[in-house]
Amino acid sequence: MSSEQPARRRPGGPRPVPTHPTDDVCDDILSILGRQLGDAAPPAGDPRSRRKLKNVTFEYADDPRSVHNMAGNSGYSLASNWFTQLLAQLAVANSITKSQLCVFLFVAGGQAPGTGFAQYTQQEITTGLNEIAAKKDGKKITRSTVNRAIKALCEYKWVEQAGNGKIRLNVTLWFRGNSASQHEVLAEIAAEHENDPAAFPHDIGPERPHQEEFDFGQHGSYGTEKRTG
Repeated sequence: MSSEQPARRRPGGPRPVPTHPTDDVCDDILSILGRQLGDAAPPAGDPRSRRKLKNVTFEYADDPRSVHNMAGNSGYSLASNWFTQLLAQLAVANSITKSQLCVFLFVAGGQAPGTGFAQYTQQEITTGLNEIAAKKDGKKITRSTVNRAIKALCEYKWVEQAGNGKIRLNVTLWFRGNSASQHEVLAEIAAEHENDPAAFPHDIGPERPHQEEFDFGQHGSYGTEKRTG
């Protein structure tokens, strides 16, 4: 009875892998994989194994910290979403005058970054608001109207006069700067007003509005008094 001959390995076929592979065996495995992929792997230590990538492009997602793309060259401010909607609701209800709305928006857009202050005299506000009207020979706002609007805005605690042509914005409503700067400004305001919870910038008017009163489709406490100007 003849003993069974072991099967002969075909040329180029894989060799049995020993129980404890050595570096040589690993090199052989890489060579086999290279041939199967149609490109023989270079020997270990061959400089060709460190090939440079060519014609490779990379795509990057937008950095969330990147600078905003805003219209104009005056930067941007952060406004309370609640207050932004409140402005629109008050305007529709004629609960603030056109002049009050225009004066506030003009001053709010002129804040010095990180301070809450806008540096405007009443004449500068008047001239600034009339810039387009002057070019079109249209209706203009008067300085006396601007004066009355500022007094009303101070009563609403939307702004505060700070002397020397300075107007301070209620920075809980509209602030140009980061949160750290806003907290510093609020602390400064609180100290100036002896931490009075009824003083500026708290107790926002007119008539202490609450957010829930101004949901769209609901009737708030505004619109009972029609104002013009």
